[in-house]
Amino acid sequence: LTKNVPMFVCTMAYPTVPCPLHVFEPRYRLMIRRSMETGTKQFGMCISDSQNGFADYGCMLQIRNVHFLPDGRSVVDTIGGKRFRVLQRGMKDGYCTADIEYLEDVKVS
Repeated sequence: LTKNVPMFVCTMAYPTVPCPLHVFEPRYRLMIRRSMETGTKQFGMCISDSQNGFADYGCMLQIRNVHFLPDGRSVVDTIGGKRFRVLQRGMKDGYCTADIEYLEDVKVS
């Protein structure tokens, strides 16, 4: 998953760290539903950036569970995965997307 990755512009996420989300905006409700339906169960998380819309670096989030509420909101249990760098920004149905490349840690000998 490196092309047209859905981006949740909200907070900082870190690998292996749980990131619970309360999703209420229609654009992000759609994004979460699509992530679940397509089976990827993943999306990127970046903090906001006033010049570019969102930061150049972020973290993939893996959806572990979604609790859909009767009014359309949802509580999403996610955990941080791989870190990435944004190569190109886009937009789809109101939410941000990006082409990304994953970052590799320098191995300690």
